[in-house]
Amino acid sequence: MRDVSPSIWTATSAETSYPQLEDELRVDVAVVGGGITGITTALLLLEQGLSVALLEADRVASSTTGYTTAKLTSLHGLSYASIVDGHGEDAALLYGQANEAAMRKVVELSDAHGVDCNLERMPAYTYTEDPGSVEQIEREVSVARRLGLPASLVTETDLPFEIAAAVRFDDQALFHPRKYCIGLAAAIVRAGGRIFERTPVTGIEAGSPAAVVAPTGTVYAGHVVQATQLPFYDPYGFFTSNFPSQSYGLAFATSATLPNGMYLSASAPIRSIRPYRDGTDSYLIIGGEGHEVARDADTTQRYAALADWAGANFGIGKPVFAWSAHDYLPVDGLPYVGRLTPEADRLWLATGFKKWGLTNGTAAAMILADSIAGIDNPWAGTFDSLRLKPKPAAKWLQKQADLKKSSAAEPVSTVKPSQEIGLEPGEGGIFQGSDSEKVAAYRDDDGRLHTLSAVCSHMGCQVAFNTAEKTWDCPCHGSRFDADGTVVHGPATNPLKQIRLV
Repeated sequence: MRDVSPSIWTATSAETSYPQLEDELRVDVAVVGGGITGITTALLLLEQGLSVALLEADRVASSTTGYTTAKLTSLHGLSYASIVDGHGEDAALLYGQANEAAMRKVVELSDAHGVDCNLERMPAYTYTEDPGSVEQIEREVSVARRLGLPASLVTETDLPFEIAAAVRFDDQALFHPRKYCIGLAAAIVRAGGRIFERTPVTGIEAGSPAAVVAPTGTVYAGHVVQATQLPFYDPYGFFTSNFPSQSYGLAFATSATLPNGMYLSASAPIRSIRPYRDGTDSYLIIGGEGHEVARDADTTQRYAALADWAGANFGIGKPVFAWSAHDYLPVDGLPYVGRLTPEADRLWLATGFKKWGLTNGTAAAMILADSIAGIDNPWAGTFDSLRLKPKPAAKWLQKQADLKKSSAAEPVSTVKPSQEIGLEPGEGGIFQGSDSEKVAAYRDDDGRLHTLSAVCSHMGCQVAFNTAEKTWDCPCHGSRFDADGTVVHGPATNPLKQIRLV
């Protein structure tokens, strides 16, 4: 796994070593993506008696699933009042039921397959310190209770600072997401499924069967599921219905008493708080500082802000792990799960989990497995992937216009020979090359200069340098690239073009 900034979950779980795809394979269903959505989908389909192959570009749960704060909860900030306003009470009811069922499914699968994933039951809270926001909290509690969710209003918690009010959901859970996915992956293989790691899929050819194409082989399948956060094969244009977002997490080793709950602030700056216990080791995990991908000139300041806040409020020292997470926010507030296009009844996807992919992703897997098996699912209509027309949403169009305007206005230096690029080790920047093409230049810790096209290989947007992760990130659709141009995160499937300065 690429772990410049390993999360506590990737650093404290075993390395997987499934083979790379070689040659050709025929199965009933090919699942692309080895996070919680893809792994759960594959296992549920095997339980339906279908043959399944799962293809992962890196290692199992090595992307967003392994970089979350790992909360299993149906309390998603102040979502329910918002869903009622935007989609109606029935949609909010089904959304809540789906996420409650997803929590139960995680517990069921971990028990059934003997997965030790540090699962622990505890309440979840969305809190505010602002007396002016109490009315919002009260409305969320009222809506959630009306929907049958385990909500209550509280004004006191075990946090080390006072709050004005909070929504509390009882009987929620937290766990170790990568241990869980590794356990389910082993269950997939025991059930006769195939898992291929280090197998980036570069294309999907629709047909009967469809062809899932990787550099080292091809899988032919009756059905194909893209469980890749945002689909890379996207004729319907789901990239116009989702915004890429990045947020951050810190883990602090501590012997102090940990809070007995999972917490999320109701307003910015967002702060996520949860404990993690593993044997005699105890950690406090603090998350937040979310922003649009590639729209921060210095992402290292995000870690600093979280560390300063943790020190001021919990009296805690230096973090032992620091990482960032990558998510997609749907324009209308609900995930998109189902068919890839109106005409495609064998191509499927799940995207837009709005930072709650552990339950939304599990619910999506349940919907997809039912749909492929021809079983009616009660939540499929609420999560329907085709509910929006195949055209860019006005909100998305405005965002793209703003991105292009700001990229064009960014100052760049004109350079020809590589010696003229004045970057210190660890620094990156955009420069104007000898022709009209902009150059993404990075000098590594050994002083070696890496020069790439600054044009994202997905749809041509200009990338920006991520100072904390040392990657090139695309603000339009969230693709990320390593310093050598290798794809770290899709939807891009091709690397950034190498540029030679002479």
